[in-house]
Amino acid sequence: MILQRLAQVCARPITLRGFATKAKPPSFPTTPTCPSPTCPCAPTPEFPEGFEIDHKTNINGLISNYAQHVLICTGKDDWPSRIEDDNSGDNLAADLRELVGRGGKFNDPFHNISVLNSSFPSSPGPKSRPELQTTSVYLLPSFKYVPWLPRVSFDSVEALVRGFLLPEKLHPMHDGLSPIHRDRLLRKPGYQGLLYGVKDVNEVVVLVCGHGGRDQRCGVYGPLLRGEFEKRLPEKGIEVASGPVEVEVDETTKALEDGADKNDEGAKISARVGLISHIGGHKFAGNVIIYIPPNQTTKDGTRHPLAGHGIWYGRVEPRHVEGVVEETILQGRVVEELFRGGITQDGEILRL
Repeated sequence: MILQRLAQVCARPITLRGFATKAKPPSFPTTPTCPSPTCPCAPTPEFPEGFEIDHKTNINGLISNYAQHVLICTGKDDWPSRIEDDNSGDNLAADLRELVGRGGKFNDPFHNISVLNSSFPSSPGPKSRPELQTTSVYLLPSFKYVPWLPRVSFDSVEALVRGFLLPEKLHPMHDGLSPIHRDRLLRKPGYQGLLYGVKDVNEVVVLVCGHGGRDQRCGVYGPLLRGEFEKRLPEKGIEVASGPVEVEVDETTKALEDGADKNDEGAKISARVGLISHIGGHKFAGNVIIYIPPNQTTKDGTRHPLAGHGIWYGRVEPRHVEGVVEETILQGRVVEELFRGGITQDGEILRL
């Protein structure tokens, strides 16, 4: 309980009052404002009293500290307010939170695993086991895709947690734990081999909070912004992938045959756009997270300035989408007026 309380305090944005401090320049390129659109876009929705969008609060730094997003591919556009209640509690979110949520045996208050539902469909099951019911997940910012988690085996869920989600190094606050307890909270790469077909994510992943079952502002903005991104991305030469991710595995060696979708130097950028469940900050809708894969390059073949980053935006309206695509996805610049925060591949939380 004490460790959890300390972690909650550490996760809060800190504001210094009464001190003249020199702001550190950000470690990533920025632009102050989003460019005006050059194309017709959907109108900005209006909301009834009590559901207004907060345009006054400074949103810089208003994200929760987290180590990893686990995006569950549900194929649905909305969910109950508590996603673990979906399908009468028989779902992967409930299974994961049983392990890494508060009170779970792998819970680490200094290594927060954020479990979200997404509208992405799961991959079809392995061809050798067509009868097997499986669920797929994205791990971000690890940029891994796990195509097949059997829904009949809790062992696979534990293998995901122990092989991919736990930290490789514990926070110093854990120094006082017993060796057995410390060992239990550390990642065990050997478990990774129990999950077949795991592949790198080589596409830009655009996530829009569309959790209408939690708040109507996100329920309205989510589908609206998803549609806007799906229109504007192709206009900028970015292919939008749809449908389930196809994964082929050599059943003899269990090795992934993965190469066709890699963003190698000079390759065309591709993206997936999906809705996700609650990430906090309904009043800052539309809320968008953009994950840029580690191997992403710009048009001229140089490494993308935001490669391996996740960038959080708030108060995104349809008129901003074209500018966000151009500035952030293509040019690698963060739009300061929309920026809530970000994360690097090694888990560093970014603020301006």
